Amino acid sequence: MRLDFGKMDGLLPAVVQDAATKDVLMVGFMNEAAWEKTRRTGHVTFWSRTRNALWTKGETSGHFLVVRSVRTDCDHDTLLIEADPRGPTCHTGAYSCFFNAIDLPEPDAGQAGDAGAAR
Repeated sequence: MRLDFGKMDGLLPAVVQDAATKDVLMVGFMNEAAWEKTRRTGHVTFWSRTRNALWTKGETSGHFLVVRSVRTDCDHDTLLIEADPRGPTCHTGAYSCFFNAIDLPEPDAGQAGDAGAAR
């Protein structure tokens, strides 16, 4: 299967999920070099958009994400990676990068049914 790196300046979003719990740990971006290094090493590697460089999660902390499986979406332009985390995933020391809750207003009773109809 060929991945579609032709969109988003050659980057694919990569959602990383804990293979055991299915919790979403983080989201990063991969270019072709990051994808190939991930495949070769078995450690999740991303393209850092801020540093313009490859980085393997855990290369400085030792908290690697060890790949267990990879799936792509129907367009072959997004990856879902199941991994075994070797320590906390977030640079803050948290298990997952997704720990900041956003409070949402209660939906209007009339609009709640409309949202479901659009699916």
